[in-house]
Amino acid sequence: MEFPPNLLPDEANPKWMNKGDNAWQLTAATLVGLQSIPGLVIIYGGMVKKKWAINSAFMAFYAFAVVLICWVGWSFRMSFGERLIDFWGKPAVALDQKYLLGQAFLGYFPTATMVLFQFVFAGITPILIGGIWCPEGWLAKLGVIDFAGGFVIHLSSGVAGFTAAYWVGPRIDKDRERFPPNNILLMLAGAGLLWMGWTGFNGGAPYAASTVASLAALNTHVCAATSLLTWLLLDTIVFGKPSVIGAVQGMITGLVCITPGAGVVQCWAAILMGLISGSLPWYTMMVLHNKLNLLKHVDDTFAVFHTHAIAGGLGGILTGFFAMPKLSRLFFQVPDWEKYIGLAYGLQTGRTSAGLKQMGIQLIGIVFIVCLNIVTTSLICLFIKLIVPLRLNEEELRIGDDAVHGEEAYALWSDGDRFENAKGNSIYDVDEYPSIMSKNASELQMGDKQAQGFEFALQYLPPLLTAKNTGRRINKGGDQFGRSNCPHNIVSSVSPGSTKIHIMEAQLTDAVSAYPRVRATIHLGSETFSVQANNGVLSEQLVSVKEQSMSILKDFITKHNIPTEVPDEPEEVSSEDDNDISAKPPIKKSKNGQ
Repeated sequence: MEFPPNLLPDEANPKWMNKGDNAWQLTAATLVGLQSIPGLVIIYGGMVKKKWAINSAFMAFYAFAVVLICWVGWSFRMSFGERLIDFWGKPAVALDQKYLLGQAFLGYFPTATMVLFQFVFAGITPILIGGIWCPEGWLAKLGVIDFAGGFVIHLSSGVAGFTAAYWVGPRIDKDRERFPPNNILLMLAGAGLLWMGWTGFNGGAPYAASTVASLAALNTHVCAATSLLTWLLLDTIVFGKPSVIGAVQGMITGLVCITPGAGVVQCWAAILMGLISGSLPWYTMMVLHNKLNLLKHVDDTFAVFHTHAIAGGLGGILTGFFAMPKLSRLFFQVPDWEKYIGLAYGLQTGRTSAGLKQMGIQLIGIVFIVCLNIVTTSLICLFIKLIVPLRLNEEELRIGDDAVHGEEAYALWSDGDRFENAKGNSIYDVDEYPSIMSKNASELQMGDKQAQGFEFALQYLPPLLTAKNTGRRINKGGDQFGRSNCPHNIVSSVSPGSTKIHIMEAQLTDAVSAYPRVRATIHLGSETFSVQANNGVLSEQLVSVKEQSMSILKDFITKHNIPTEVPDEPEEVSSEDDNDISAKPPIKKSKNGQ
């Protein structure tokens, strides 16, 4: 009997390679990679306050690239190569085709596929993983059950993240008190990618397109759904409303919890694990967090301690309780498979001691992973601190993305473009973007002449200015004024047909020379004038730009013979909270009284 031509081995398809397993492993690697980019990029970008959207998303993006270079440079073989000590391998490159095209240490596919598959896990959690997954690791030999990385990925990332947050220090008080997500819908999209990508995360763990992979994928989604609904139910009971952010947290805790045992527990056990993972981490996050000084002290922005450390450790313990011997045999495929038995089945079959031993091994694994990550993360942070500060300065923390990257997440118009005032989308019969003026502002009467789209715009960097706003009303919301994002356009304008021009004057509160760009763009009818000051401290630049701007304006008024009159000073209106958007302009009735 002859094999079909597509199944015959050749130089590119050696006898030991299973094409189906190789195809599935590459697919699983891609799914896990999509969890990081764009999954975590979108989640983190949408979950944080707007001023940190770029920084949070970008860190996940570039870290993926950094880890890949480290991975092929030394980390893969340090994790899965020759042993240096019991939990640490010898670093070596994984770049030579002779090495990459050979058979992987497990499975029927090339080492190149294994390098890629293990990399996407390292990319989502850059933690040393040799202790458990490497067949020669001491925890693997001890008998720890960690099906797809609940210990080496999630428990590790939770502990390491919490430890790093301790050394880095907290955000500014204002951000800790109020840190609303800037885009919940975008966050949900990222959460969906993370959830679906977990099919490859757990389904790829057997290194084969097998029945165990199918069970692992199903258990993953069942546990996640149960945990999500449990979290929502608790939110509704306790707080009266279901929370979208809570739903995402519940989904994550369910996915994390099932990971250590996805292919070695039955589907009904996955439901029970989902109930526990949706309730215990909810309690530690929503109740216990506010009672323990350590948890309150460490600024764990994304709550990774609860969603990963607690849920990952919980998953390891529950795996030690629910692991079924038959499923363990199908997964491990080793002669001594009988030692992988959960306590529940040990009690059922009269092997209670074996079940208790497995629970003890799981706890040893948890303690070792926690201690290893606390020590190594602390050493890494202290080493980095010798080179660069771990924490941004107060001014950078107040400003956000623009101070760190010089960019904003949501730029509605480009630098230097004229911002056109419009009423088309407003329910009020007034300008959507009113004049923003200071106590020292002046009004210029234009007499019978009409201002044909007159606009005066002062654009400045950095956002270290504040103005006491005066006038009939104030626009407190948006990025036009009052937020710490930059560049800002503070615009004072009138529509065609109006008889008044408002001029804005800003008052300086902080003079910082590190941001040397201050400029003004003035649109007067069909003419455009630009002035800029690049030298001196910020206060000097502002004076220079203001003087140049007012000189141009006066020349324009003289040139067009526009009479001027300075009115009485308007009543001052101020805002205590620059993020308050509750103040709205009065509704101006139309002629028919509507």
